[in-house]
Amino acid sequence: MSCAACDSKCVDLIQKFPDKTAELTAYMAGLPIGANRDLNRGLLIQSLHKAQGIFGYLPEEVQRFVAEKLGLHLSEVYGVISFYSFFTTKPLGKHQISVCTGTACFVRGAGKVLDEFKRYLSVSEGETTEDGKFSLGALRCVGACSLAPVVMVNGRVYGNVTPAKVANILSECN
Repeated sequence: MSCAACDSKCVDLIQKFPDKTAELTAYMAGLPIGANRDLNRGLLIQSLHKAQGIFGYLPEEVQRFVAEKLGLHLSEVYGVISFYSFFTTKPLGKHQISVCTGTACFVRGAGKVLDEFKRYLSVSEGETTEDGKFSLGALRCVGACSLAPVVMVNGRVYGNVTPAKVANILSECN
């Protein structure tokens, strides 16, 4: 699947992030990649998880790099990225805030909590603050319904959150 555009983009990636590219290259070199595209396709999700763990997100250059290594079309890679909500093509903030909007949390005021985060950070859901410090998102269910409404910050769970607690939660983020 080699092409001039991919080679150019992959070179850009290597020049911008040599250490990260080397880490992803080493990881992918350890995979059982072969000539069978169907088998290689089975390695795609784990490769994307690793790539996102290394780069923090999946820009086009990383998508092209993974596609090239697995012998897949860029559209196949993008199709997986756009389907699974875990993957992101935009850089995330240092502190990733997710407000649970599942039924129990929503009924107990998650919408108001989310609105307060939006107001306080001056961003909409799915955006990152200009300084790159915070990303705001919503989840459908955290599985901690007895603590509703729930907010997660970098994996830490805050329960029984009210709009009045938003400022304190943000102040804990250094």
